[in-house]
Amino acid sequence: MSKSAIGAAFVENAPPGELADVVADIQAIEPSLVASLGPAFKKYNHEQYTTVKLPGASQPVIVSSYNSLDDGRYYDPESKTSFAFDHATGKASATQSYAHEGPQAALIESTLKSLSKYVSEYFPSASYSAYSKDNALVIIIVANKYSPNNFWNGRWRSCYRYEDDSLSGEIKVDVHYYEDGNVRLSTNKPVSASAAASAVVKEIGTIEKKYQEDLNRGFNDLSEGAFKGLRRQLPVTRQKVEWEKISGYKLGQDIGGGRTR
Repeated sequence: MSKSAIGAAFVENAPPGELADVVADIQAIEPSLVASLGPAFKKYNHEQYTTVKLPGASQPVIVSSYNSLDDGRYYDPESKTSFAFDHATGKASATQSYAHEGPQAALIESTLKSLSKYVSEYFPSASYSAYSKDNALVIIIVANKYSPNNFWNGRWRSCYRYEDDSLSGEIKVDVHYYEDGNVRLSTNKPVSASAAASAVVKEIGTIEKKYQEDLNRGFNDLSEGAFKGLRRQLPVTRQKVEWEKISGYKLGQDIGGGRTR
């Protein structure tokens, strides 16, 4: 595998909120390699539904293959704006008024209104959008939560395709915890359902609520089952430590069962 391929793999698999750290490490090891990573940056931003604030705007918008235009530009249907996006720096610029016309324009507008209500009610902070792609309605929700001071970062991504009363898609959860270790949770849940156009967002809410409940049960099972199995039930002495007497123990005697000489 070439150095460029290795560097691209690092970029494409960077944990949520840690792309800049990955790039800094690559820069420190092989400075000349960063210039060749443009395609990897683009793939990462498209797959991760990178969010960016437009100049003068307060709410971030999504970057994806579904809202890509020509010459490195993207559009946001809710603000009716197009913008240039630098995949290497993650910055947006050159905003312009843009209205994406098409037979699904009315459906997109009504879906955005429903999404706004749903996301504000169930997500602490999230970005969303709806696009027309190949005669289908594409809905994206992405929520980022970064807490580097507590050594963890996470991202929720859900993408749905709606066509002919059929809803299909996938939900992805990616969490990285790295205090005194390196643990990463990465899930991918395919979903499908039937729904009328007016009830698409309601059906999405039902699907996502159930998946979150499934995740919570899974975490509880790990805590009560697999993780407990990794710990000794008793110390090597096969006796429980009487913690209320710990201050009176003599090292190597009471704990180890040795005799006083």
